[in-house]
Amino acid sequence: MSPALLHELRSQANPGWIFRAGRLLAERGRAGPPPVDLVRAAQDQAAASVSLPPAQVRQELEAILLAPEPGAGLQWLQDTGVLPLWLPELSATVNFSQEAGRRHKDVWEHTKQVVLQAAPRALVRWAALLHDIGKVPTRTFLPDGRVHFHRHAEVGARMFDDIGRRLGFDRSTHRAIRFLILHHLRANQYVETWTDSAVRRFDREMGEYLQDLLDLSRADITSRLPGRRRQALEDIDALQARILALRAEDAVRPPLPSGLGNVIMERFGLPPSRLIGDLKRRLEAAIAAGELEPHREASYYLGEVERYLAELPQTPCLCPE
Repeated sequence: MSPALLHELRSQANPGWIFRAGRLLAERGRAGPPPVDLVRAAQDQAAASVSLPPAQVRQELEAILLAPEPGAGLQWLQDTGVLPLWLPELSATVNFSQEAGRRHKDVWEHTKQVVLQAAPRALVRWAALLHDIGKVPTRTFLPDGRVHFHRHAEVGARMFDDIGRRLGFDRSTHRAIRFLILHHLRANQYVETWTDSAVRRFDREMGEYLQDLLDLSRADITSRLPGRRRQALEDIDALQARILALRAEDAVRPPLPSGLGNVIMERFGLPPSRLIGDLKRRLEAAIAAGELEPHREASYYLGEVERYLAELPQTPCLCPE
């Protein structure tokens, strides 16, 4: 920072300058640590930052997150005492180890790295910033010395509800960030033995957030072992490739086999009627819900048809189509 800019920042009584300084640090990158007297001035005014409008704080934080070096701005907010006031859930991850005796597994350092690696889109970077806040209240030590964080994604998603209200996120953005925090581990669990049905179900459940989730999952890989990192990234790429291939296949190939209606009529002694169309539509709905696999032989679906028929009134309508 230039001397003129430092003087301007120090001279401002409104504590909003602290966020502006953080944004400048994040934008200008590794230009060395900020001057000690500037840090002290910010620390003196940190408490006053709670009077700032939540919308202003949210916008300033987002500007830091989307900057080229977000870690520099985030560290500034932590060092000046502003982050503990606005995001105590995140500040609690500082010096919070994920594995005994491994400093680089500190949750805070990991989080800054994930934010840096994340695609520079607001939703992805907010989720990257907050994806591991649930680790603090869920950490347990196992008898063999390992550390476990049972259901930390679910806990973190619930914790975000308070943060979302505190910072005044609109409903749509709140829902999206919460969803990404809740499911941030899902894509990293993929293995090539997943069935096509499992891949389709994953695609359907992630819905409109699929791309953001895959990008967050890629950013969440911070292993220092090149081979492990490369394999994890390749697995996510493979998952995305399978999703796209299955989408393309489903777009040109009907999910149910040709002639299924005739097979149903022959197997259950039914005449041509509207009921046959209703049964096929129920099968298609079950496929879309991931309850049945598409593109199977006709006999595969007959058990489900039998269950559907058992649920119908004793005298179902056999009206013509």
